[in-house]
Amino acid sequence: MKLARLRDRLLLQEDLNFLLTNRVPRHALTRFMGWFSKIRHPLVFRASLAVWRAFTDLDLSDARKTRFDSLHDCFTRELKPGARTVDMAPDVLASPSDAIVGATGRVDQGLVLQAKGFPYRMADLFGRTDTAATFEGGSYVTLRLTSAMYHRFHAPHDGTIEHVRYISGDTWNVNPVALKRVQRLFCRNERAVIQMRLCDGTPMALVPVAAILVASIRLHFLDVLLHLRWPGPNEMPCQAAVHKGQELGWFEHGSTIIAFVPPGFELAPGLAQGQTIRQGQALLRRLPSSPD
Repeated sequence: MKLARLRDRLLLQEDLNFLLTNRVPRHALTRFMGWFSKIRHPLVFRASLAVWRAFTDLDLSDARKTRFDSLHDCFTRELKPGARTVDMAPDVLASPSDAIVGATGRVDQGLVLQAKGFPYRMADLFGRTDTAATFEGGSYVTLRLTSAMYHRFHAPHDGTIEHVRYISGDTWNVNPVALKRVQRLFCRNERAVIQMRLCDGTPMALVPVAAILVASIRLHFLDVLLHLRWPGPNEMPCQAAVHKGQELGWFEHGSTIIAFVPPGFELAPGLAQGQTIRQGQALLRRLPSSPD
């Protein structure tokens, strides 16, 4: 009986969480947050920061700045030099961001998981079947950034960014409650597909997915801010050389990055779903070449 009551209580909490974060005018609320977060007023910022701290484990001790002009300034904060250590081993792909590790696994017949029992097609996520086919049989890792985390993301390895595809969409919450309830959630939300080639020619893709209160993704190498009212172009070829650990851009709140690699890689040893990882730590490791 006690277990049944506990289960019912947890389900009620999940229902309430889902209603409060999804059954709202998501686009309007997201645009409002974009405007509100940029208000430069000390009283507005201090009051907003107090609310933010009350609901999260926000830690600003590793931030470069000690004073912020607005919530946006705080959301997109830089870190102190040396606050993150990048694993420079040549066979390692470093985590592009601070995150909680979500669903991981192998791409099987074009399908990957957003949560247990909730598959989605890579072609739907990428917006192109030919791009998705590149990673058949390879590995994927889902990285969830909470609202309290460092929101900038970085290059996982030396290489060249060759193309960005922007896909406008919805702004569902991307927390675990929503991932267990909304099918193909990542394929519904606003996102950017960043295609890069590592220094040895290996393809890789990073897919930053926006969410409620976010819907803005800054990409430095294109000098653009992608958002719900972005007029285009949606296909953006480029030839941007990047080095491992280099900052690529930022989210304006918490969200998700999904990394894809072709066969020949495995999840870094000791890494598991639910674990917190920091930008620069080993995320994926290249498998040793088999002898001829």
